[in-house]
Amino acid sequence: MKTLDLQPHLVGELVELRPIAPSDWEALYQAASDPKVWEQHPVSDRYREDVFRGFFADAIASKGALVAIDRRTGTIIGSSRYDGYDPERSEVEIGWTFLARAYWGGRYNGEMKRLMLEHAFGSVERVLFLVGDDNVRSKKALEKIGAHQTDRHKAMTVGGKVYDHVVFEIARAASQNGADAARG
Repeated sequence: MKTLDLQPHLVGELVELRPIAPSDWEALYQAASDPKVWEQHPVSDRYREDVFRGFFADAIASKGALVAIDRRTGTIIGSSRYDGYDPERSEVEIGWTFLARAYWGGRYNGEMKRLMLEHAFGSVERVLFLVGDDNVRSKKALEKIGAHQTDRHKAMTVGGKVYDHVVFEIARAASQNGADAARG
């Protein structure tokens, strides 16, 4: 199997995903500055500029972050990233995903996940998703694309605080069902 490119350029009907760049700061913060976007996330104050600066710096440093662009308007509407690539275990994580509220409802998130899953499954057998324990919205979105919650948990430290996350998984064998669900 080939090595996974963690910052591909992916294009769908609704959304384009490309590697994040430092020059994306202003447009990405505009999409992230709504408190409602973060209300179910473990770091619920990420709408604040000082907190989002840390998220943005981590995204740049991760070398796996992608910005999401509305193909109709050319506007940056959110981001996602690949992380934790483990070729020996044949798995990678997709996470840190957010979209501006105007793009909620499934079509854009579904296409983003479909594009990222199709790309990942060219190199790995499993894709993992870490979700904050109380993030019902993200859990439902993952179930909609065919991911299932495992019995695994992972504690993550952000800004000196420890947050518990549940682990969802989708396997390559199940990815066709997830791709079909993501299409809506």
